[in-house]
Amino acid sequence: MSASSRIPPIAQPFVGDRAKIALDLVEDFVERVCIPAEPVFSAQLGHGRERWNANPAILEDLKSKARQMGLWNMFLPKNHFSQGAGFSNLEYGLMAEYLGRSRLASEATNNSAPDTGNMEVLATYGNDSQKQLWLAPLLKGEIRSAFLMTEPDVASSDATNIQLSMRREGNEYILNGSKWWASGVGDPRCKIYIVMGKSSPDHIDPYRQQSIILVPVGTPGIKIHRMLTVYGYDDSPAGHGHVTFENVRVPASNLILGEGRGFEIMQGRLGPGRIHHAMRTIGAAEKALEWLIARVNDDRKKTFGKPLSAHAVLLEWIARSRIEIDAARLIVINAAIKIDQGDAKSALKEIAEAKILVPQSALTVIDRAVQAFGAAGVSQDTPLAYLWALVRTLRIADGPDEVHLQQLGKRENSTRKHEIIPRLDWQYKESERLLAARGLKSNL
Repeated sequence: MSASSRIPPIAQPFVGDRAKIALDLVEDFVERVCIPAEPVFSAQLGHGRERWNANPAILEDLKSKARQMGLWNMFLPKNHFSQGAGFSNLEYGLMAEYLGRSRLASEATNNSAPDTGNMEVLATYGNDSQKQLWLAPLLKGEIRSAFLMTEPDVASSDATNIQLSMRREGNEYILNGSKWWASGVGDPRCKIYIVMGKSSPDHIDPYRQQSIILVPVGTPGIKIHRMLTVYGYDDSPAGHGHVTFENVRVPASNLILGEGRGFEIMQGRLGPGRIHHAMRTIGAAEKALEWLIARVNDDRKKTFGKPLSAHAVLLEWIARSRIEIDAARLIVINAAIKIDQGDAKSALKEIAEAKILVPQSALTVIDRAVQAFGAAGVSQDTPLAYLWALVRTLRIADGPDEVHLQQLGKRENSTRKHEIIPRLDWQYKESERLLAARGLKSNL
């Protein structure tokens, strides 16, 4: 069965013929080209410090092939951007599921974070000069970028805590402070940082104190102190860096949208990105399920005189995994359709639901596969350990689960309490009236 034939019926009416053709091409590109190329990428990346200066040739080969197939910049939704490939959020979301099966596919098609979010920022909020300088080469895949928001010394789950100072002096801003988990800063192709800082610390509105500015790589005063690991994985050559700014001078013209608009930009950036993450995560879960199925059908593996497929618990794991992945996919599809019908702001509830549920479900599926493989499941001999580390990060990235749960709970409570309480009260009183009219008494 082709990818287009497996589109859930609920999504079929929203997927065009052109997108279905592209979806099948994406599946073929990922399964037959990208995944077999992954060992080549690792070998060309090398070992030790040299990995941080590497640009494996196989990746450029994949990019060239992706362009030839028309698989480039699919992430920019057609109802909001003119620069993309002309697909909707839903259509790209279905493609992103397949991209999530390979560590190379997203970058090979120029659909990888943090560049996707950064390109959306520049396309939405950037002026003509900023688009020409930075958006154009990003869209072509000629350079890479980084987004610097999280800080080591504050609770960054509350973005109003951000402390990096952005002080205006004449026609420049002077930046002082520290950032970490700056994804992409290790890549030698990274040429621009999109940095969030505090430009108006005394503003009465805590959500108007922040601004976002473009900082070219190599600006004096910037220092990358170290590259961070995720459960031991460093994701070289892009990586995640700890960066400091000491009296870094940046032209005021590099400010995006305007002073005090940082929070607005950040919210616009993170919404669609959460859907991208969620759909790629479903792809990771599907890959884990495939490895689980392959494991239980390995004739060499028998326990207590039976093949693994004969053990009821393992068949239950497969069944539960199938249910959980399909349910997670539907919640992401719902969010993508809601964004397509309006925008990310109109789909806050649906985005939060996907952001919370999908990584948790995927981690459960991946963990079952790890358990089925035993010691091999936590080693480099399967992709499962890396998938688990990758997906576990998403319960923190783009806002931790707890923040989204709190916001979702508040929103659900505040929007429904004024309708629910009067309705339940009326139903109770109406029941009492109906009982009295018939000479009956309530058992309540």
